[in-house]
Amino acid sequence: MPNLTIIHNPRCSKSRQTLQLLQDKGFAPEIVEYLKTPLSGAQIAQIVTQLGFDSARQLLRKGEDAFKEKGLNNPQLTEQQIIQAMVEAPKLIERPIVINQDKAAIGRPPESVLDIL
Repeated sequence: MPNLTIIHNPRCSKSRQTLQLLQDKGFAPEIVEYLKTPLSGAQIAQIVTQLGFDSARQLLRKGEDAFKEKGLNNPQLTEQQIIQAMVEAPKLIERPIVINQDKAAIGRPPESVLDIL
């Protein structure tokens, strides 16, 4: 049985659906409510790697007000600046994220997380 972690926002329907899907499959993931317990820059960088992304920019929620307020559409921003923006405004992080050891998947759609189990 994999040791799963879900980076979760209980107010997000996709996050709730992903958690329910995992539970329906018999998994009991560790739940990290990242708005209550923010992720560190190192954790975000590790998740970017686990997702197989080329850039932390791929983890950003571009529709959030903070995206525009922080000028995150600026292509000159460094990886560290993008990660720091997510540390300061966790709502910028795409969700939910399910982590299984060295792999991760975003639950959009929820079934996409089944690929890493």
